Amino acid sequence: MISGNVNNEFFDQQAAVLAKPLRDALYFLKNEDMANHEAGRFPIELDGVPMILQVMDLTTKPREEGSPEIHRKYIDVQFCASGGPEKATWYSDKGNNIVKSDELDTERDILFYENNADALECSVFMEVGSYAVYFPWDVHVPGLMTEEGPKAFRKIVMKVPMESCL
Repeated sequence: MISGNVNNEFFDQQAAVLAKPLRDALYFLKNEDMANHEAGRFPIELDGVPMILQVMDLTTKPREEGSPEIHRKYIDVQFCASGGPEKATWYSDKGNNIVKSDELDTERDILFYENNADALECSVFMEVGSYAVYFPWDVHVPGLMTEEGPKAFRKIVMKVPMESCL
């Protein structure tokens, strides 16, 4: 998992060390007006790499309402375009999770796990301009509320094919 903020003075250096498709996705998120983009799911292409752009208007929720998830074909680049803050937790997939719902072989490329009391979850806090990059081995629980309580936010998810980064 990698996180940062597109408004950080070191953003260009942070992006430079990433695979080009991930770098392109981050610059797209930085340079486009995602706060005013139409909500929905859109196929896009950046420098010849087909990606999926998801624009969602959500409200943060308590941790107990969140489900751990992973993806295998795509790297998730998640971005806070407006509102929030949003909290997300993540941990490494050690293979000891109980599957709740497996949709990996569908267009969604998602697998939900039961909450794992033994997982050592780390937290990332997403404010406007923040991004988090989740790889296929990063179990993540997005959309959680902070101590401030439920907050509306606009989340953008760019799904970057894992194979384009190898």
